Amino acid sequence: MNHFETVAKALSYIREQAKQQPDLEQIAEHVCMSPFHFQRVFTEWAGVSPKKFLQYLTLQHAKRALAQTATLSEAADDSGLSGTSRLHDLFLSIEGITPGHFKRQGEALQISYSLGNCQFGNYLVASTAKGICYLHFYKAADQTLAELQAQWPKATLIHRQEVLHQQVYQFFQHQLQPQQKLTLHLQGTPFQLKVWEALLRIPEGHLTSYSSLAHNIGNPAASRAVGTAIGSNPIAFLIPCHRVIKNVGGIGEYRWGSERKMAMIGWEAAQRKFELPDTTAALQLPLFQR
Repeated sequence: MNHFETVAKALSYIREQAKQQPDLEQIAEHVCMSPFHFQRVFTEWAGVSPKKFLQYLTLQHAKRALAQTATLSEAADDSGLSGTSRLHDLFLSIEGITPGHFKRQGEALQISYSLGNCQFGNYLVASTAKGICYLHFYKAADQTLAELQAQWPKATLIHRQEVLHQQVYQFFQHQLQPQQKLTLHLQGTPFQLKVWEALLRIPEGHLTSYSSLAHNIGNPAASRAVGTAIGSNPIAFLIPCHRVIKNVGGIGEYRWGSERKMAMIGWEAAQRKFELPDTTAALQLPLFQR
């Protein structure tokens, strides 16, 4: 069962009440659950206890993750490109459209879309014959569909699930096999494509900063432009823009909500089972007091 909405509501409450340091009972009451039930639901979703999960969102973790490697390419090397590694560029390749296609805004193009659900909520995924072109989390499917049409205004949208869409779900569940490839079909400027490609080289459980990302694409003065390109990323999670945070460890903004970004960062860290010291120096999130 997907308990993301409960988790997101809890994370939002914790952020709002950070100075008051709410304990497990208070947070459970806010989401209308008993402490025992909330602890069980949260652990079922994250794979770890609420307290441990919030440790993965602390400033300690952010600083440690940012300091793990000097460059994204070194992070890739450290993660390894074999076995069960989930380094994104093992699975994904980008095929950006030509300027001519970009100008035609999807004219004579068929785009298949379908709705799905994963541990981070409901999403709409769309693809062309070349690859995934859109993946957005949503609260209102009609609104997200309208945004897809606006992004490709002259394309024909067809409600149809493709094999690629099933593979996206497998990717969320860590079930995609190494031999399977998820191809992305993106429309964007050369600078945007460069930023999105750099994001693909950030391994799961690692974080980087906007300035570090700018440095790694060879344009260290372009932190603000990098942030804009990240904000226009059309493919959530697969292009892991959630792994970019502020230099000082703050979460930063996220196109699909800061609570979802926190959930993604904490969930990925929990899968890596980082062992961190118990601390209340939280990244806008206190630990549960017990």
